[in-house]
Amino acid sequence: MGQVIIFSAPSGSGKTTIVHELLRRFPRFEFSVSATCRAPRGAERDGVDYHFLTPDEFREAVRADHFVEWEEVYAGCCYGTLRSEVERIWAKGNVILFDVDVVGGLNLKRIFGDEALAVFIMPPSVEELRRRLAGRGTDDPEVIERRVAKAASEIARAPEFDHVVVNDRLEDAIRETTDILNRFIR
Repeated sequence: MGQVIIFSAPSGSGKTTIVHELLRRFPRFEFSVSATCRAPRGAERDGVDYHFLTPDEFREAVRADHFVEWEEVYAGCCYGTLRSEVERIWAKGNVILFDVDVVGGLNLKRIFGDEALAVFIMPPSVEELRRRLAGRGTDDPEVIERRVAKAASEIARAPEFDHVVVNDRLEDAIRETTDILNRFIR
């Protein structure tokens, strides 16, 4: 078993932006592509952003025990970590970098224990989170409000993570996470 680094946050907190920068800075880190049964949004690509499965394919993969962990994040919308992704990355000797929802992140931390570092990316405020989600232009107002409502319960779970990084200024959040990761991989 190798090391894993888990990033979780409410949608719109900037975790994916931070993860992309960390992947650039740490060549031995490799992104674990999650599976989902939702449709692609915007320019998302199958096998790059997510493994897009139909609901039936997702249920079959669950029955066949193909997931390290999975959950229904929103009604009818499941996400999960495929065993094949974990094995593929570790076979190369790389460190797995997860960008997952809060419950998935805590599940992965429980599964991988001391070999896992779990980092929660905290938005500076709920209003800023709402502004960021609206600025994406990928979700309608109803979806944005559902995500903002869910953020409160996710923020309440932040203390369960190894580290909490407030993403008020992106450069500062990246610097802080880089320092945390350097200490972990040593």
